[in-house]
Amino acid sequence: MKAIAIVLFALVVLLLGAAVLLFRGGISAKLEPTRFEEAVARRLLRAGIPRAARDLRSPIAPTKEAVAGGQAHFADHCALCHANDGSGRTEMGRNLYPRAPDLRLLQTQDLTDGELFYIIENGIRLTGMPGFGDGSEESKMESWRLVAFVRHLPRLAPGEKLEMERLNPKSPEEWRQIEDAASVTGRDRSVLGAGDGRTDQEAKTREAR
Repeated sequence: MKAIAIVLFALVVLLLGAAVLLFRGGISAKLEPTRFEEAVARRLLRAGIPRAARDLRSPIAPTKEAVAGGQAHFADHCALCHANDGSGRTEMGRNLYPRAPDLRLLQTQDLTDGELFYIIENGIRLTGMPGFGDGSEESKMESWRLVAFVRHLPRLAPGEKLEMERLNPKSPEEWRQIEDAASVTGRDRSVLGAGDGRTDQEAKTREAR
């Protein structure tokens, strides 16, 4: 009985300590998570993924086409929190609790393909990571392409990042600015070639000179 009482007392102290640690700033998400919290969260993350899911192997090869498909999906769905380069340095990602991780680092790259797939499909409870899977084969293939792209993130080229910026969701105001810029460019080209019989290519050449 004495041993049981000691164990129960230790558990109570541990739980109280965890509660104090978690709520040291009230419910604010602005405090930086402690190293202890990060370590515990990583252990709980891997422990919470079923072994069968951890051992899953991707049914698609990491071809250029698969990575490109994952890249487009990431730019449209994931970059808001994770940033196009996977750094997590966005307004949303920096203010989550826990923070959006840098997907290029070992903490993520060391996860198995099955673990990454499981996280994308199911999300992570008590974090800002939603579960995107709907159980369909199409959803699963999208998630596997995302896994291929996450693996590619440490080698993301500047040109790929620029392409992703084009694919990022735009606000109505951003779309208006893009349309206005395109309209101005179109007018400029028409003026350059107007009234002298020049083709558009000749007008461009004249402009360059």
